[in-house]
Amino acid sequence: MINYFAYGSNMDQKRMIDRGIIFHNVKSAKLYNYELKFNKVSIKQGAVANVEYKEGSIVEGMLYSVESLELLDKYEGAPKHYSRIILNIEGIDAYVYVANKEYIKEGLKPKQEYLNHLLEGKEYLSEEYFEKLKNILHD
Repeated sequence: MINYFAYGSNMDQKRMIDRGIIFHNVKSAKLYNYELKFNKVSIKQGAVANVEYKEGSIVEGMLYSVESLELLDKYEGAPKHYSRIILNIEGIDAYVYVANKEYIKEGLKPKQEYLNHLLEGKEYLSEEYFEKLKNILHD
């Protein structure tokens, strides 16, 4: 099994299933010293999620055990749009997709439809983090 940390639209387990990604053992997880940004350009969805290093910040998400990264790479556009790197997630090495610089643009906002996928991860997020996500478009 392969550990994969989801912080964006893959927090929607139905989306993972619909994409044919086989996973097990989903649990809440935190990525320390990174922040969630919506600065990855997407033609279809406006801005999509990305993580960037920022001392003292925390990104909440879901730690999946997946059988393969092949389909995830396809849907995440790796290695062209995102690079897959290994980061320590609460003592566990896990793959995390980080947007490549040429696809990053500041000042973007996600579409509500995209944001709804993140909100589907509610049971795995703190109430404070969930509320922050819910209000992204109102900031």
